[in-house]
Amino acid sequence: MSTAFSLPASSSAVCCVVPYFPSWRTDGAHRGTEAADQQQGSYYEENYFDYLAFVSAVEEINNSSELLPNITLGFHLYESYRNSFFALGAAINIFTGMDIWVPNYHCKTSGTLAAIIEGLTSEESRWMSNMFRMYHYPQISFISQNLLMSDTFKFPFFYRTVPSELHLCAGIVSLLKHFGWTWVGIIASEDENNLRMIQILREEIEQNGGCTAFIETFSQSNLMTMGKIYKMVMDMPPIKVIILCSNEEHIFYLPLLVLNPGKIWITKTELNFLLKAIKKVNITNTILSFAIVKKKIPSFTKFIQEVNFTLFPSDHHTKMWWTGLCDSQCSKDIKRSCSPDVKLSFVRPCNTNYIGKSISVYNAVYALAHALHDMLMSSSRNTTSRATEMWKLSDYLPWKLHHYLKNVHFKNNLDEEIFFNENRELNTDYNIINLVHLPNGEQHREIVGSYNPYASKGQDFIINEKAIVWDSTFTQTPPQAKCSESCPPGFMKLTRKGEPICCFDCIPCPQGEISNQSDMDNCMKCQEDHWSNHKRDTCIPKLIIFLSDEEALGMALTTSSIFFSLINAIILGILIHYRDTPIVRANNRDISYILLISLMICFLCSLIFIGRPEPVTCILRQTTIGMIFSISLASILAKTITVVMAFHATKPGSKLRKWMGSRISYAIILSCSLFQFTLCLIWLFTAPPFPYHNMQSETGAIVIECNEGSIFAFYCVLGFLGFLAGICFITAFLSRNLPDSFNEAKYITFSMLVFCSVWLTFIPTYLSTRGKYMVAVEIFAIQASSAGLLGCIFMPKCCIILLRPDMNSRKYLTKKN
Repeated sequence: MSTAFSLPASSSAVCCVVPYFPSWRTDGAHRGTEAADQQQGSYYEENYFDYLAFVSAVEEINNSSELLPNITLGFHLYESYRNSFFALGAAINIFTGMDIWVPNYHCKTSGTLAAIIEGLTSEESRWMSNMFRMYHYPQISFISQNLLMSDTFKFPFFYRTVPSELHLCAGIVSLLKHFGWTWVGIIASEDENNLRMIQILREEIEQNGGCTAFIETFSQSNLMTMGKIYKMVMDMPPIKVIILCSNEEHIFYLPLLVLNPGKIWITKTELNFLLKAIKKVNITNTILSFAIVKKKIPSFTKFIQEVNFTLFPSDHHTKMWWTGLCDSQCSKDIKRSCSPDVKLSFVRPCNTNYIGKSISVYNAVYALAHALHDMLMSSSRNTTSRATEMWKLSDYLPWKLHHYLKNVHFKNNLDEEIFFNENRELNTDYNIINLVHLPNGEQHREIVGSYNPYASKGQDFIINEKAIVWDSTFTQTPPQAKCSESCPPGFMKLTRKGEPICCFDCIPCPQGEISNQSDMDNCMKCQEDHWSNHKRDTCIPKLIIFLSDEEALGMALTTSSIFFSLINAIILGILIHYRDTPIVRANNRDISYILLISLMICFLCSLIFIGRPEPVTCILRQTTIGMIFSISLASILAKTITVVMAFHATKPGSKLRKWMGSRISYAIILSCSLFQFTLCLIWLFTAPPFPYHNMQSETGAIVIECNEGSIFAFYCVLGFLGFLAGICFITAFLSRNLPDSFNEAKYITFSMLVFCSVWLTFIPTYLSTRGKYMVAVEIFAIQASSAGLLGCIFMPKCCIILLRPDMNSRKYLTKKN
């Protein structure tokens, strides 16, 4: 049906093209009818509502004292018969007033043409727009959602009271996201708008982690293509969700729905089937359609109840429709009062499914009327005579109306704000319809959700899963539509080579990484001080590791340290108790006391290594051991040199006699200690040891250890100890056979052999271990080397003192010598 508004002397006319079958003209307040060719069209009930809504809106405006006062809207209605040829013919008639197109010629039979309101399909609307814009006439569509026509540069005179399908794409993707449907197919008719819609859908689906199993286009004129699509859908049982992109709403899709149970069909329009065509077939129930929200207009329903329909052009179908409104089961808002003589047999049942759909027609007529009103009010302020005003109106109406139409803003009869946005369309939301086919062949439409692209995030998409009637073949509700099963937390997706992104394998997250959600593309690394749990689905604090005195190894080393220090103290007590015996006095007993005290401190110093490392303990560990071992080794060196000097001093004329005494021994101990102290002091002032959280040495754990600070200083301290040990060993080895009352040199040789062996094996072992075992190795080296010195040097003396007192006498030693 096409409608044109024209202006006679005091009237305006609007052209309207809508797909309905009767052809009806009326200019101003006068109605007339023209017979329609009954064999050129089919009856579509929803379009008949559009037809009536248009007439109702014009009547309301003409009867209004506030909107367009003293101006009467006239209109021409043209039928397109859902055929492009007739739509083109209607356009020619609108501009020429004749059934043929004579360029630049117009047979004016009525008032000035103001605009064209049309209800054509998307493609027809786009074709007609090229013609309408040559004359700069506004074109207002109440059906076309063609997303290509949102381009105001290419279509500068196009308006619509329905939203663009660009929003519809976002709504479909929101539905897929809600149910987690990532493996879908798309079937679309071959036209530019649907091909563009396919492209947008595919991009948005892939951006949200889904993919398209197939994309097939068809032409209704090509039966081979349609048959190919039927077979392809049947051969793809894993594909549960199919998006149907087409402007056709009727019987063409019936084979797809009958032959393919267990599918979910998502359509961009409501599917409407002839009841008698589907009464004896089994159609899938799971059809989810996006439909523009329908709203009943009270004045329109009142118009249907009260209008004298006999004045309308009619045929057998419309007479049955009007008669059906007398049925007692008809809704009260449109039920008509009819004569008792009216027979209700063989009439169309009362159906109100489409009455709310005509709100878009209603808004289109009122938008144009308000724009005309604004333009007339603006022009009247600049004119002095009514005749001049109307002359000017007919002169610039097509050119100037756009400014007012694009800026129109008013409230309709439902108290809604009506205005065109930047794309010259109304901000309208969608209902999600579940079309259910009952066993008796009736259709039931249930609103199960909504989509409002202009609402805030979280409120834009609403779905009621419980209200959806799923197909009986589904074993799981809601059904799953995935190429691969979801990856649970702890796993990540690995896309299969050569397959779409939603076809993947699940692999466990690597150590130290987690996935706390399903279907994650990548695992997340835990923070440095955290580690993944066994399931790899959460990060837990890493295990803190250090050599504690509460664990078995720490308790054993603590016990051994205390045990050896007690043994050391007992030996020191024995030597002090027997300090005047020859065997104690034989090799400088004061140096022996110093050595024993230093060894006891060495044993006790190993306790510093046990427990959580702290800044103070880290500084004391290496420096204290370095200093105490330096004193111990310096004492041993002093004892060895004392033995050598004592042997050479007994020779006649020896000059070493004057060096005999304790001063040389103390000088050796003091000088070696001072040198080591200087090294330690430099170490502390340059790069002192500090506590360090080592997160790399052990998997899933934090090893708290003491970092040496300066490795060079650490090895300098160790190197000096090694130098002293080497000198002691060589000196003792060379003097082991010197005659003396009690020569300690051979015992010192064995002790230094043990000491050097321990520390030579310590270095590679220390470097090859990690964590608390590295500390345990160092403690073992300290205790083993100290025990070696203690045992080899002093145990023989204690055995003689305690077990062989007869050997601890001057007489025995003199006799032996």
